[in-house]
Amino acid sequence: MTADAPEPDPYIEHRRLLFATAYRMLGSVADAEDVLQDAWLNWSAVDRGSIRHPKAYLVRTVTNLSLNRLTSARATREAYFGTWLPEPLLTSPDIAAETELADTISIAMMVVLETLGPVERAVFLLREVFGYSYAEIAETVRRREPTVRQIAYRAREHVRKRRRRFDADDAQRRRATSRFIEACAGGDVHAVVELLAPEVTAWSDGGGKATAAIRPLHGADRVSRWILGFLRKPELADLTMEPAVINGELGVLAVVGGRVVGALSFDLVDGRIQNLRFQVNPDKLGGLTHENGLARS
Repeated sequence: MTADAPEPDPYIEHRRLLFATAYRMLGSVADAEDVLQDAWLNWSAVDRGSIRHPKAYLVRTVTNLSLNRLTSARATREAYFGTWLPEPLLTSPDIAAETELADTISIAMMVVLETLGPVERAVFLLREVFGYSYAEIAETVRRREPTVRQIAYRAREHVRKRRRRFDADDAQRRRATSRFIEACAGGDVHAVVELLAPEVTAWSDGGGKATAAIRPLHGADRVSRWILGFLRKPELADLTMEPAVINGELGVLAVVGGRVVGALSFDLVDGRIQNLRFQVNPDKLGGLTHENGLARS
């Protein structure tokens, strides 16, 4: 940097980290962007000469804004029509290659994070994903350090018990995705059944604004018939299915006339698809229009 070059604005410098923090806290691209806007307003008004560690200050600001928003959102989500799923986003293939980072933003992990309380979620993310010290987290969430250690332990155990890890290499996932798209395009229920684990479960989130199953569907036959029935809807006659990296994992986008109308994520077990999650709520598809940058630190 030359002597005449202006110092980079810390907010701009750390924006990817701030978005990553807010998104993991809220499970919503739109809400994360709103939080970042509020954080920018706060940052613009503050006396920056009094801030010794801008990055820590900005992360603390975003975390607390997210906590406030998440606390107020929980009642809304409890009254949500049908199944609530996180808002998906396109991510760079580079993230998918970083297994640990990809796991922290997968739809499956976001669903587990939703079962944590707001403070538990913040503590877990700041510690396990972003690597902050207990002292730093205590200052951020305004709790005593021993209390933060207890919260971190409970949250870690909660996630461990609910987050089953599924081992599938990239080649297996590409094959499964390609075969799934081909089977759906062919409309052969038996071909789709062959790709699904017998105990498969499918969740779909339409938010009352798009066709979706209100309750989870269980079993390969039932899930496959529901998928193909959905694809036969007249308004989806021109639908195409395209592979895409969604939340760090290869998934499928449903596209009609160049417009994304749905996103599918799934787990892979012994080469078969399990735990399908369909996001078709039009209000939750904004993060699928372009790649979003995410960061660990």
